[in-house]
Amino acid sequence: MIGRIAIGALLAVASTGVACAADPRYPNWPCAQAKVPEISLAAVWAGPPLDDVQDKWKEDPKISALVEKLAARRTPLDDAQKAITDFLAASAADKTTAGKLLFAGLFDSLNAQRSSVMNGIERVSRKQREAAEKIRADTLALQALQNASSPDQAKVDELGNTLLWETRIFEDRQRVVRFVCEVPTTIDQRLFALGRTIQQEME
Repeated sequence: MIGRIAIGALLAVASTGVACAADPRYPNWPCAQAKVPEISLAAVWAGPPLDDVQDKWKEDPKISALVEKLAARRTPLDDAQKAITDFLAASAADKTTAGKLLFAGLFDSLNAQRSSVMNGIERVSRKQREAAEKIRADTLALQALQNASSPDQAKVDELGNTLLWETRIFEDRQRVVRFVCEVPTTIDQRLFALGRTIQQEME
């Protein structure tokens, strides 16, 4: 059975889910990190212009396969950097073009991966707002049941158990969101590191 002290705690939990976003432009962005919708090319690439390669990396099966491998976060960064070194060493005839194609593919792929993660974070954030409102409404309903002159204990217990379950799910999601909020930054750092490796091998 949920006591009166716990009622206050549940209302506090609900209030955290409807807190205002740090940036009013992105009301569903829950992360402490500022939302930057896309990675800036200039922030991660100081090599030659990529205008002449654009989407051409998709036309090269070897480049496409390598991009997929390098973009996957399950591929350790050290392994990814070695794969770049090995690939460009074997592309001595036109290392500059190969490097540009490879980075263009990584830039497109990691930007898309990052956008997907950020969209997922915002979807969960919207669900959390809805869940917080439900917790708040159910908490107030429970409070009303408990304050009745002749409380229906069965209803009190049933709603109390429902609230405990709702709150557990809500708090679990909050922990996941805090973890996933780090992922866009991790992707930024990976792209920068891989871009630097490509540039070094092109020199």
